[in-house]
Amino acid sequence: MDRKGKWVLSSGALLVIFLGRMTTALEVPLDPEVLEGLPQPPTITHQSPKDFIIDPRENILIYCEAKGKPHPSFSWTRNGTHFDVEKDSKVLMKPSSGTLVIDISGEKAEAYEGIYQCTARNEHGTAVSNNIFIRQSRSPLWSKERKEAIMVQVGVSLVLQCRPPAGLPPPIIFWMDNNFQRLPQNTRVSQALNGDLYFSNVLLDDTRNDYICYARFPHTQTIQQKQPITVKVLDMDAINETVAAMYNYTNNLFVDSPSGERRPSFMAPLGRSSTQMALRGGVLELECIAEGLPTPEVSWYKESGDLPSSRMSFHNFQKTLKIADVMEADAGDYRCTAKNSLGSAHHTIKVNVKAAPFWISAPRNLILAPKETGILTCRVSGDPKPQIAWSVNGVPIKDSPKDTSRKVEDDTVILSDVQTGSSAVYQCNASNEFGYLLANAFVNVLAEAPRVLTPPNNVYQVITNNPAFLDCASFGSPIPTITWFKDSQTSILNRDPYVIHNNGTLEINVAQSLNSGKYTCIASNNLGTRENHVYLEVKEPTRILAQPEYMVVQRNRKAVFECKVKHDPTLIPTMNWLKDNGELPDDERFLVDTDSLTINEVTEEDEGTYTCVMNTTLDQDSASAMLTVVEATPTPAIVYEEPDPPTDLELTDQRERSVQLTWIPGDEHNSPTQKFLVQYEDLLHQAGVWHNLTEEEGTKTTAHLDLSPYAYYSFRVLAVNHVGYSQPSQPSRQYRTNPAAPDVNPTDVHGVGTEHNNLVISWKELTGLQSNGPGLQYKVNWRQKDVEEDWLSETVANTSKYVVSGTPTFVPYEVKVQAVNDYGNGPAPEAVVGYSGEDVPMSAPESVQVLVQNGTLAEVHWEPVLTSMVRGRLQGYKVSYWRERSLHQAEAQQEEQQVLLLSGNRTDGRLPGLKPYSLYTLNIRVVNGKGEGPPSPNHNFETPEGVPGPPSFLRIKNTDMDSLTLEWGPPQDNNGRLTGYTLKYQPVNSSNELGPVEEMMFPANETTVILADLKYSTRYKFYFNAKTIKGSGPTITEEAVTIMDEEAMKSDQVDLATQGWFIGLMCAIALLILVLLIICFIKRNKGGKYPVKEKEDAHQDPEIQPMKDDDGTFGEYSDTEDHKPLKGSRTPSNGTVKRDDSDDSLVDYGEGGDGQFNEDGSFIGQYSGKKEKDTHEGNESSEAPSPVNAMNSFV
Repeated sequence: MDRKGKWVLSSGALLVIFLGRMTTALEVPLDPEVLEGLPQPPTITHQSPKDFIIDPRENILIYCEAKGKPHPSFSWTRNGTHFDVEKDSKVLMKPSSGTLVIDISGEKAEAYEGIYQCTARNEHGTAVSNNIFIRQSRSPLWSKERKEAIMVQVGVSLVLQCRPPAGLPPPIIFWMDNNFQRLPQNTRVSQALNGDLYFSNVLLDDTRNDYICYARFPHTQTIQQKQPITVKVLDMDAINETVAAMYNYTNNLFVDSPSGERRPSFMAPLGRSSTQMALRGGVLELECIAEGLPTPEVSWYKESGDLPSSRMSFHNFQKTLKIADVMEADAGDYRCTAKNSLGSAHHTIKVNVKAAPFWISAPRNLILAPKETGILTCRVSGDPKPQIAWSVNGVPIKDSPKDTSRKVEDDTVILSDVQTGSSAVYQCNASNEFGYLLANAFVNVLAEAPRVLTPPNNVYQVITNNPAFLDCASFGSPIPTITWFKDSQTSILNRDPYVIHNNGTLEINVAQSLNSGKYTCIASNNLGTRENHVYLEVKEPTRILAQPEYMVVQRNRKAVFECKVKHDPTLIPTMNWLKDNGELPDDERFLVDTDSLTINEVTEEDEGTYTCVMNTTLDQDSASAMLTVVEATPTPAIVYEEPDPPTDLELTDQRERSVQLTWIPGDEHNSPTQKFLVQYEDLLHQAGVWHNLTEEEGTKTTAHLDLSPYAYYSFRVLAVNHVGYSQPSQPSRQYRTNPAAPDVNPTDVHGVGTEHNNLVISWKELTGLQSNGPGLQYKVNWRQKDVEEDWLSETVANTSKYVVSGTPTFVPYEVKVQAVNDYGNGPAPEAVVGYSGEDVPMSAPESVQVLVQNGTLAEVHWEPVLTSMVRGRLQGYKVSYWRERSLHQAEAQQEEQQVLLLSGNRTDGRLPGLKPYSLYTLNIRVVNGKGEGPPSPNHNFETPEGVPGPPSFLRIKNTDMDSLTLEWGPPQDNNGRLTGYTLKYQPVNSSNELGPVEEMMFPANETTVILADLKYSTRYKFYFNAKTIKGSGPTITEEAVTIMDEEAMKSDQVDLATQGWFIGLMCAIALLILVLLIICFIKRNKGGKYPVKEKEDAHQDPEIQPMKDDDGTFGEYSDTEDHKPLKGSRTPSNGTVKRDDSDDSLVDYGEGGDGQFNEDGSFIGQYSGKKEKDTHEGNESSEAPSPVNAMNSFV
């Protein structure tokens, strides 16, 4: 018993330690470099919802995506049995995915309803998805029913039932009228949660015959309506018994409750109490609907506590209480009260809160090293308490092979002394009567040396007195141990003010400038060690030194706000000005300077609070001041001028290196003096040249001047106001300083060799004022660096360089230059490192190798030249390469050499622009500042075949009506062995539309082809290219037109009538003829009517039809018509022409008795009607044509 207790204690300790260690190593990092080569069991990344309602009109898409290495394979079960996807032609599984696409076209969606589960597996384990319940959405029709009118007495309550058909998902209910307008709802009339329409009391205005309940089914987006309900509200006091008897309604048409005023009672729910259950995390809806007159008001309160105001809302005119995101604390008794002027009614709803399983702590993926211990924890809660079942690789643990390293204790799986190859995916299933949770968690057993994921040489910047966090993200198995070092310290940073977090981050609570520097983090485990360097820069904070001040300014005057800031010099500041915490007005009167804001000609609108905000990349500071604008008072014009120069300059407190200068300011001329500028003249070194020495504020009249030795000083002062500078004052008396040793040494000291055996030391000479005394010279010192030898020196004067000869080639030297004069030496100079001269390199790169990537690109690799052989500062490598010949040619045809310069200490490079199927030669030289070294031995390499260039030409010859000849030349650049040619051609019509493509293939030795069976007079477009085994080369194109045949040429000649100019000419002629006909018609009417016309008018035959417009003739004369009946006559059955007493014929007016037309056709234009092809199609008319009909005959 004791041993067991001790084991449990140690297990608990292990659990605490393990969970603490695994907090940063639960997932494989997403860094591609880390992921490459790491095995990983499957993980489900995307799946369809558990309850999946599908639209029967669309294909079914069931998602199942997973990741892992190697990529997992997928399978499915349906209703607990294997679902063979390949045997169902309607089911497709997406490539590299488990997602199913089910084509239900021509099928019923119900056939695929069921419970689906996806399995993703690879060699390291198996993950499973949730059970996905696929159900088809349904929108059943309303059952037909006969609705009789509902008769109710005014004032009583009423319920109109909706009772929609049960759909999936349930429909959304609303009430509308015949005009599709929603019925108005209020405290008296409202819709319940079940869709019924409740009236607390009815009014006469409620009478209508179009109470219609609509149900909208969201998945199918269909709307169904119930039969309209008719409601008639009767005022029984106004209806006598006779009228009531006449209606002959039975009692059950009326509500039994009285119609007068009454206290409230509940219509739903019934009784004094009821019970309702809600699920944790869901939505609780409590409803109380009351009837009464006057209409009652509903209120809510919770008997055992307060209503959750943040999650609670009232709906349906206070009749519905809605609580979102239900919690266990929401259980209890809720009382609704209905109240009107006659009393109140109460109903208590007892709410019980249950819970489907929910996570307290879901199992998380583990990455363990061999022989380590890990724990998977599946902590859930729910009401009733969920049952937990564990599986491994989709198989219940109780049914899987026994594993002595695995122990299951309710919601915990303990894995101890794990071994390589024992990776697996564990499933935790927690369920109760309200649902289930399923989680996959893999255990990945890896042995990996540490890797630091934080990029190297990161620079972290932080403001003084703020915390600093330096990252050292790492990955490894076992989990790496992180240690930190600063600069050259040997001790580990694990003490105050440093804190090392579990994820490796180093925290400095309050960073100071002394914390700046280089930090090194080391990640180590039993498989290796990795280190990474980062840098911390602690910056000075940004502070506003001179804040803007409250200002009262007269209108139309100027306001100036100052804002002087101090910031870290390495940070770039940005000054912004705000007005009332917003942007400044877009007005040219607002001028923003580096440290001030000026507002010219201020107005009342400019009043407000002005804030200057100084931002850097790390911090900011701000300060505000108010501006008040007052009415301007009339003042005389003020003249502003430059100040007068200061006077009475006097030197006091005279010392070796300083003196005090005082003066008396001149007149300011209405503009206050802002500053004084003190200048000096050195009569010894630069007579007549004045230099600025210092500035003083405009309120001061004294300046302390620091001086240099060995100078003859004179001073003068200038005053500055807003207008400008004054004239200089009169110079002060001369003040001489005594000589002294130099204070500074020359600057810009360099050591550079110009020849392979010298070192040129150069510097910037001191000015006369810097010499501090006579006899200025320069002591030049040098010695070879890292060699135990004394300093060599030489003293020179009136020069800025010294040449050291006889030096070794390109070796480092320490050099320094010191100023000396007759009164002593300058301060000890600092040494700088320079190099003696370079010489050309002595050796060439070795082990040259060429890796050909493709026909146009190759990589060249080499061993770098030793530093001692470079003999100078390495500039890079020069790769020279040239094409010897094409592999088609036996003789060399060397082309122009190409050069590739690779800077730095490179050992490889890429050779672009190569030609395929060629022999190349290259060599490599090392380059330093002096020049190039010897070349490496020439190295030959060959490029593989590529696609050929375009054919050299494509000519079209011997063009005929239906054939032509094509000739071509081989490509100038074969780039390989030609395998043939491809010809494509297609016709092109007059509108440049392309016809069908014909394709032909030719062997490589052919250069001509005759194309037959072409269409005459047709333009063709030809596309031609050459091929190698690597593919087709660029295409060249040509066009040609076949010759027209004689029939086509004749057709073109006859087709002159289709030309635009000919059509225009014909229209003009037709218009002229029309005008002539109109004139003739008018003259004929003026000259009287022909007897024929009079007779025709008197004896109109009803069978005569008017001339049809669609006949395009004038009734021309022809021999075939000589023996036909004349127009306007009747034809007997024997075919002879017989006169009728009641009508006339043109025979009476012709020259011949046989009724023939005159040869000149004079009557045709006046009397000829339309001639029908068949007499039975209609009678002909003898009526004279109108001008319009005449025109129609032309058209």
